[in-house]
Amino acid sequence: MTLVHQNEIDTSSLLLWQQSSFAEVRSRLSDGTEFPCLFAQNAFRREIVKISFVETLDDVGLEKARSDLLEYVKRCEHWDGKVNSAEPLLMIFNPENVSSDSVEDYHKLGWQVLQYFHDNDDMPWPEGTAQAPNSPYWSMAFHGLQLFVNMSSPAHQVRKSRNLGAALTLVINPRERFDIVAGETEEGRRTRAKIRRRVEVYDGYSHCPQLGSYAAGEIEWWQYGIIEENRDRTDRCPLHQRADAKDEQEPHLAEEELA
Repeated sequence: MTLVHQNEIDTSSLLLWQQSSFAEVRSRLSDGTEFPCLFAQNAFRREIVKISFVETLDDVGLEKARSDLLEYVKRCEHWDGKVNSAEPLLMIFNPENVSSDSVEDYHKLGWQVLQYFHDNDDMPWPEGTAQAPNSPYWSMAFHGLQLFVNMSSPAHQVRKSRNLGAALTLVINPRERFDIVAGETEEGRRTRAKIRRRVEVYDGYSHCPQLGSYAAGEIEWWQYGIIEENRDRTDRCPLHQRADAKDEQEPHLAEEELA
């Protein structure tokens, strides 16, 4: 199965785990649920969400995920710049095969997926994008496009806005879209503040202090996999940058446990 278009979904043709996962996403993103991300709700209401169902994290599963991401990125190259046509990608992993017991371990699985994408990207690193993940203005990129990745998992019991059901789900968008709808402008700052207030109401907990703005030079990768408690972070990104996409001044990043 290739990339699935929300407006073409025939649930009867889906496997049971896919039906269940899609139903859980629908129960959270449908109108009236108070889900804090207005843009996700808008896309779901317009039935323009793209979905990738991934069975496993072996080479077959990861290559299928990479192929779906490539298809998605190529679609994004033709985006008209309007919020109402912005299509997010939900990459949903079979919870029978991809599961863990903690937020941190789900993040490790998410970074395993992103590492595969990076290692198997046939395009050079985007010009103007920092090459050191722990530096300002770094972003995940694939096929020349900067991406923002939200790692949602069932282990999130405090950050309920990062829990879309029983499956590990990567919510992927071109990063530039956030500059348009929530960038460093007066309107963008108001939008971010509104969403964060909604997050606090939905979660019943103050928003994560690492949530920031790319344009302000705040660290991106911490925002991909946020932690349950509000505390400072000093951990380093687990992504190993390819030699041909690596800042020569960036020291080798030892593999550390992702907090």
